[in-house]
Amino acid sequence: MNVQLFIPCFIDQLYPQVAFNMVKVLEKVGCNVSYNDNQTCCGQPAFNAGYWQESKDVCNKFMEDFSGSDYIVAPSASCVGFVRNYYPKLFDTASNHKVALDIGKRIFEFSDFLVNVLKVEDVGASFTGNATYHDSCAGLRECHIKEEPRKLLNNVKGLELVEMHDVETCCGFGGSFAVKFESISIAMADQKITNAQETQAEYIISTDMSCLMHIDGRLKNIGSNIKVLHLADVLANFD
Repeated sequence: MNVQLFIPCFIDQLYPQVAFNMVKVLEKVGCNVSYNDNQTCCGQPAFNAGYWQESKDVCNKFMEDFSGSDYIVAPSASCVGFVRNYYPKLFDTASNHKVALDIGKRIFEFSDFLVNVLKVEDVGASFTGNATYHDSCAGLRECHIKEEPRKLLNNVKGLELVEMHDVETCCGFGGSFAVKFESISIAMADQKITNAQETQAEYIISTDMSCLMHIDGRLKNIGSNIKVLHLADVLANFD
């Protein structure tokens, strides 16, 4: 199966190993992976800041970069959720409205693609440790992902997955929310960390590095030994 990669801005700049690990897993399960190095942003940051016209310019480029009929896979439910849910609204009266609808049907978050498209729940990974899973808001509410990452993690040999209390509550990142409402954002991260600590987990795993970046910053600030890992980082541990 041919797959195009979409690598979000912050993954490209700050966490490139997540992208490489996603490719490793996709190739392991039989995908022919390609990467268009002309790609840039999906347009979400500008849209969320209220710059809708500027966002549309970026979105138009995204649709051009990912033209065709191949599946598009990304290591971010946040970006996928934006393309799926907001492109059709942004281009509601535009001549390329059908293109916006089509690309929303072709783009998938990593775990969603593995489980629901490829029908793969065990990639043959091994990872020793105790972990808890963080549901990102975008994963839950925009991509409707809940069981998919858990099915994959439950098949990782050596990994013990323990659910934290109040798991569906936001971690406090929310993009610019963390900047505009710093004290609230920090309090929400602390609540998430407290719930994770109660599970005795060594790792917090998620589909979204944006959430994990926020949580990790707070973990380091308070001197916690808990580490954060993207789902792809765990699944890429195989011979």
